[in-house]
Amino acid sequence: MNPFRKAVEAGDLEAVEALLAEDVVFNSPIAFKPYPGKAITAAVLRGALRVFEDFRYVREIASADGRDHVLVFEAKVNGKEVNGCDFLHFDENGLIDDLTVMVRPLSGANALAEAMGAQSERIQREALGG
Repeated sequence: MNPFRKAVEAGDLEAVEALLAEDVVFNSPIAFKPYPGKAITAAVLRGALRVFEDFRYVREIASADGRDHVLVFEAKVNGKEVNGCDFLHFDENGLIDDLTVMVRPLSGANALAEAMGAQSERIQREALGG
């Protein structure tokens, strides 16, 4: 099992953060610009885990060299169904240097955008170490 999947499913946020490279880039399903850096990426992931309900991975796909993974998930946000994918790229040290999340349907993406927007101040504080 992919270590990121294992950490997320266990709710082990320290293990999730430990898997992120310092120069990781997070591409959000709801924000236009990517989030560069470990601190903001970890904070966004913590926020996402706070807003997702009944989160579960349902499929895992990996490249032959093990450096690219797709984790397909299902969840709810404020009662709306969300289907999504986490696209992970691992660097030569086995750390995630690129993480892209995509979600569907539009109603679920809108619910996620609203819920994450409500978390934005907390996410910024956490990213700055507060």
